[in-house]
Amino acid sequence: MKSHRKIITLRVPARAGFVNITETVRDAVRESGVREGLCLVNSMHITSSVFINDEESGLKQDYLRWLERVAPFNEGSDPNKGGYRHNATGEDNGDAHLKRQVMGREVVVAITAGALDFGTWEQIFYGEFDGNRDKRVLVKIIGE
Repeated sequence: MKSHRKIITLRVPARAGFVNITETVRDAVRESGVREGLCLVNSMHITSSVFINDEESGLKQDYLRWLERVAPFNEGSDPNKGGYRHNATGEDNGDAHLKRQVMGREVVVAITAGALDFGTWEQIFYGEFDGNRDKRVLVKIIGE
């Protein structure tokens, strides 16, 4: 069995946003030489996400708007006023932790005949919820 590890470093210049990392993951699969196996892609930070969906700008805007309704950024640190207890530690990213939980930590994609085995419109995205600094994504490939 083969094993291949690649780290992708990303910096989203805004507080929140999405980056399509499909081609970078495809490159890692090619580099691995694995023809049949599995590819794990996961965010290595607790305020960012990896998920699969369609590459469509309206959908990404919808996600950001929806996530902001689910876990608004500027809730403050006073839990008696609806704020995040986490922000009482001096952080301001309580919302980012919750958004990551909703969007998920990782995806696993089958590798068949040396390629990611996707549905028609599936793409892999990195989601950032506390940006403007370097973050890492792990790509781990195993198989034959």
